[in-house]
Formats: sequence, structure tokens, C-alpha cells
Amino acid sequence: MLLRDKTVIVSGVGAGLGHRVAAACVRDGARVVLGARTEQNLASAAARIDASGDRTAWRATDIADEEQCTALAGLAVERFGGIDAVIHVAALDGHLGGLRDADFDAWRQVVDVNLFGTLRMTRACLPAMTAGGGGSVVMIGTQSSVAAPSQVQQAAYAASKGGLVSAMYSLARELGPDRIRVNTVQPGWMWGPPVEGYVRYAAQTEGVPESEVLDRLAGRMALPDLATDGDVAEAAVFLASDRARAITGQSLLVNAGELMR
Repeated sequence: MLLRDKTVIVSGVGAGLGHRVAAACVRDGARVVLGARTEQNLASAAARIDASGDRTAWRATDIADEEQCTALAGLAVERFGGIDAVIHVAALDGHLGGLRDADFDAWRQVVDVNLFGTLRMTRACLPAMTAGGGGSVVMIGTQSSVAAPSQVQQAAYAASKGGLVSAMYSLARELGPDRIRVNTVQPGWMWGPPVEGYVRYAAQTEGVPESEVLDRLAGRMALPDLATDGDVAEAAVFLASDRARAITGQSLLVNAGELMR
């Protein structure tokens, strides 16, 4: 059990990747503190992941609000005595488009959540991690920040996550002396609710079977199948664990080999 007796905060726990990450952390022995904006999603996820309630706690949290970030970190310390890792899943990823049609007010909101929100939540966890002798910060990025997909335009999302990767390098240097590691998992096309929705939409728009759209996507990969949100969760759990104790300032692509670097 990679995370036995660890306390892990997971932000952005909903029906997709956040739920997978939180469930994998509990499975691997962690006590998990769940954060997201919607209380109903949090309560439902916690009940499914940990029916006893002994190893989970949750608080409605908007990472765009510094006080709410502080409160979530405080809940982890109050309930479980510290913080060993934080896995940042929370993100604003629904804004589509490129530069020509850019609404920069919308871009600012994306950056405020994805870049500054992640940094706010990280900073809120630092006192407990430092007091505990170290910890792990795992950011969920995107392959789009290094190789834009041709199927959709998400320039604001890619830019915000690219900025987060750049910040990661500085944070790894800054926090390393306190044994706090900072890494990023970069998913490509990841089978889960968002990609399932894209496949349905593309199939309906083109008048083709969903299997044809999915086969086109999978055909871009070195492996014959898309990575799943479960695969991304496994990578995050590894980076949060002591098995990755000498890994910091790194970006790990989880993309079935679509892009190799």
C-alpha cells in the first residue's frame, strides 16, 4: 500500500478524475481529504470511496478563494494531524477557442483557477508539510500544454497549465530543502467523462458510430488503447508516495505513447 498512514488532500473531486484519484489513495492506505465546489458531489464521492467515513473528510472548496484553501488544509490537520501530499485535480477546462476569438476576461478566470488556484492550495498546505518533515505536491497538467491537439482548441487551458509547469520548476527548487517534492502528471486523451462526451458529440456531428471516433483517437497512440482516468490516478498516487522520494521537478506524460519526449 503505497500511501499507508499518509494524509492526502485531493482537490476537484467530482465524477471523473478527482474521484478516481481519491479512491486510489484510499485503496492504497491513505486518509483522504476531498475538496471541490459542490457539496453534493463531495458527499457522494466520500460515501462511495469510504462508507465508514473513518478515512475521509471533505469540505466545499473553491480554489480561487484563498480562505477556502486554508480551511481545507486546516481540516486535514484537524482531522488527521497533518498533510503528507496534495494532488491538484481541480481545474477550469471547459473554455474552448484560440487567440482570434479570445475573450481575455474568460482567459483570466481560467488562469486564476488553474494557475493561481493551484498555487493558493499548495501554499495553504506548506506549513503542515514543513512541520511534518516534507511531502509531495502533484499537479495534474495536460499534454496540450506541450503539444496542442488538432481536434479541439483549448488555448487558455493549455496556457494556464503550461504556466503551472513552469512554476513547478521554481517550486521544486524552493521547497526541496524542506523535502517537499513537486511534480506534474500530464494526461493526453484520457478516457473518462470529458472524452466520453467528446466522442459522443463528434459521432453525432459527423453521423458516424462512436466506435469510429474512438478508433481514430486510439490510432494516434503507440499503445492500442487510450489511457484512462484510472491510469492517470495511478501515476498521481505513485508521485505522492515515498516510492518517488527522489523525484521532483518532473513532468510525466500519461498518454499511451501519443507524444514521446
